[in-house]
Amino acid sequence: MPDQRDTVLIEQARIQRMRLGSALLYGRIDERRTVNDHSKRLMGSLILAAVACAACVGISFVMQLLANQQAATPSPTSTSVSAPPFDSTPWEAS
Repeated sequence: MPDQRDTVLIEQARIQRMRLGSALLYGRIDERRTVNDHSKRLMGSLILAAVACAACVGISFVMQLLANQQAATPSPTSTSVSAPPFDSTPWEAS
């Protein structure tokens, strides 16, 4: 039984040291993470996701407009002009 008390005491001291170290580094527990902080992260994430979706929709819309505009403009038809045939090539002409 005395060994168990010693083990419990050592464990409590270790936990207390960990808590003190965490408090020193990160502040008190109630200051570390609050529900308000999590809700701010959630709102920020939702806003970021909405902006990313809006950007994708905007890019898709502009690409569709450009494709429709390109399809609506008539493409120039190539008209071939026939030239009279030469008897000889220009460098062979004397």
